[in-house]
Amino acid sequence: MALDITPAIEARLKDDYVIWFTTVRADGMPQPTPVWFIWQDGSILIYSSDKAQKVRNIRANAKVAVNLDNTNDGETYVVLQGEAKIEPNAPKASQVGAYLEKYRQGIADINMTPESFDENLPVAIRFTPLHVRGE
Repeated sequence: MALDITPAIEARLKDDYVIWFTTVRADGMPQPTPVWFIWQDGSILIYSSDKAQKVRNIRANAKVAVNLDNTNDGETYVVLQGEAKIEPNAPKASQVGAYLEKYRQGIADINMTPESFDENLPVAIRFTPLHVRGE
């Protein structure tokens, strides 16, 4: 069964600046976190610190959800459910042109360079959506 990513959802996946990435801790508590991302070949690429809770959570439980920002009245929303994995051989964020282009100013705004960003957020996470709700 094909995943129903509508053109409107795909446009948001390409253009939105932040998504809410929800992993699950070992005690079962959901752990939503706002993250930078890019939509790439039908999946979402995220970079993280190797010490981040979300990385530990994914290693224990690959099932995650992504929420796109919604309208204030809740009429428009998108929730993607699927699986995430750590990609140990992925290129660094600074080597992914689309990621660097999207977040170059954001990286500067947090007083980092692309190189220091790579050092501080070396873990690549790949999220593959399996189910879509909303919009």
